[in-house]
Amino acid sequence: MAVIAEAAGWGSGWVFALSAAGVIPLAGLIGEATESLAAHTGPKIGGLINASLGNAAELIITLFAIKRGLLDLVKASITGSIIGNLLFVLGLSIVAGGLKNGIQKFDRRHTVNYTILLGIALVGLVTPSLFSHSTASGLDLKVEVLSLSVAGVMIILYILGILFSLKAPVAEGIGTPAEPVKKETHHWSVSKSILVLGLATGGVVWMSELLVGSVEAVVAGTGMSEFFLGIILVPIIGNIAEHLVAVKVAFKNQMELSMEIAVSSSLQIALFVAPVLVFISLIMGNPLTLVFNPFELAALGAAVVICYTVSADGESNWLEGAALLAVYLIFGLAFFIFPV
Repeated sequence: MAVIAEAAGWGSGWVFALSAAGVIPLAGLIGEATESLAAHTGPKIGGLINASLGNAAELIITLFAIKRGLLDLVKASITGSIIGNLLFVLGLSIVAGGLKNGIQKFDRRHTVNYTILLGIALVGLVTPSLFSHSTASGLDLKVEVLSLSVAGVMIILYILGILFSLKAPVAEGIGTPAEPVKKETHHWSVSKSILVLGLATGGVVWMSELLVGSVEAVVAGTGMSEFFLGIILVPIIGNIAEHLVAVKVAFKNQMELSMEIAVSSSLQIALFVAPVLVFISLIMGNPLTLVFNPFELAALGAAVVICYTVSADGESNWLEGAALLAVYLIFGLAFFIFPV
C-alpha cells in the first residue's frame, strides 16, 4: 500500500503512515530470523547476533535520513531510542509484568551494571556537546574531530564488551541479552532464516526510503517538527518488534530478561549505533557530530538516573512502571509543544 500511495500520488501523509506501518512487520521478521539463527549457534553467539541486528530497521532508516541531510532527525532518533527503551519500553514491561505477577524480582547486579555502563557511555555523547560551546578558533572542525575520536573510543569499548561477553558467563556481556527469547513454535532452518532476513532487510530498505523521502513534506504540511518525528516516532517504528518481546517476557514473569533487553539495547545504541553513524555520515558526505541540544541531554540524563533508581532494589511493581511511562509522556508532550 505504501508503494501504491507513492506511485499514485496520494500525498506525503499517506506515504509516511503506510511506509511506517510497513516497517513494523518487516522489523518483526528480521527479529524472528535473527532469533532463529541464534537458536542454531548457542546462547553466547546467539545473544551477539540478536544484539548486532536488533536495531537493523532503525539503523537503515537513519542511513537514509543521513543521505538526505536530515541530521537533526538522526540525532533525535539516537536520543529517542535510548530514552524510549529506558522509559517507555521498560515502563510498559514493568506495568504488564506487575499487573500479571505482582511484585517481580530480578538480579539487580546485571541491570545496575548495565545502567552504570550506559551512564559512562553517555559521557561520550555529552562531551562533544559541552565543548561545542567553546570560543576556540576553527570550532566546527575541532568538534567534528572530537566526535570522530569519541566515536572511535566508544566502538573500541563496544568491541571489548563483545569479547568479554564471549568469554564471561552468559548474561554478563555488554549489549547481549541473556539468551535468545524462546518461542513456543519451532525455529526456522538456517537457510530459511537467512532468506527471510535478506528479504525483510530489503523490504525495510524500500520502506525506509519512502518513509524518509516523505518526512520533509509531512513536517511542512502538519507542523509537526522533524525533531519530534526523530525522538518519538522513528524509534518506536524501528524497534517495535523488540519492544513487544520485552513486554511479553515481563508478562511471563521473566523481568530480569525484560530489563536486560531494554537497557542493553540502549547501551548498544550509545556504544555502537551512534558512533558507527558518525563514521558512515562522513563517508556519505554529510558529517554527523555528537552534538545534542540541552533538552536531549537533560532527558538522557534523567532517563538513566530514573532507570538506575528503579532497578537498584532488585524488584519492580506496576506503579514504578506507570511512573516511567508518565515521565516519558511528559517528555513527549514537551518535545511536541516546544519543537527544538
